[in-house]
Amino acid sequence: MRAPLTVFARGLQGLISQIGRSLLVLCLALSLLLTACNGSSTGLSGNYVEDTVAVADNLLSTIALSADDPGRAEAETQARALMNDYVARYRPRSAVNGLSSFTTMQTALNSLAGHYANYPNRPLPEALQNRLSKELKKAESSATRGA
Repeated sequence: MRAPLTVFARGLQGLISQIGRSLLVLCLALSLLLTACNGSSTGLSGNYVEDTVAVADNLLSTIALSADDPGRAEAETQARALMNDYVARYRPRSAVNGLSSFTTMQTALNSLAGHYANYPNRPLPEALQNRLSKELKKAESSATRGA
């Protein structure tokens, strides 16, 4: 009588093992799907010059917003995402991260990110706004020149 019980136990063990593998495959598939759907919404093209000009223009318009502008908070949130995507894309690229345009851009992005992190509810001081405008314009012109 023990033989049928042993066969049943082995069958049950095999079924549980198969279900476990199926769940693992399902979890991996969902993970990949969710990762693919979490792509960059900032619209970086992958072209360094175009992206540098676009990011600089976007940030120049964001820092020019007045303190009482109703869209300022949303613009700053989008600017932070754009800065993170830009740096994440181009900092690891040795062909780009040694360019003076990237160094200047990174300096500006670090300054702006530092302000947003430390003083999230305060407008940019005029001195910082002027410095950022100069650096972003310089990075933009250097990138278009290829430097």
